[in-house]
Amino acid sequence: MHATTIKVDPKLKSSLDNLKLHPRESYNDVIARLLNMAYDEEPLSDSTLERIEEALKDLKNGKYYTQEEIEAELGLT
Repeated sequence: MHATTIKVDPKLKSSLDNLKLHPRESYNDVIARLLNMAYDEEPLSDSTLERIEEALKDLKNGKYYTQEEIEAELGLT
């Protein structure tokens, strides 16, 4: 493996430090984990994207239920 030195802003380094699973975890491992989380090998289907668009429209139009309303409807309060 060939190592490369990069400049990182101190705030970003602090954020990377906070994301370590354990103090000795390397920055390489932290960055690799973040990249794995950011990349999805199975993109959303067209129908799922359409349902998300519909849900966003409903939210913008005030068509939603609060958690309290759902709990009351289900008799959980």
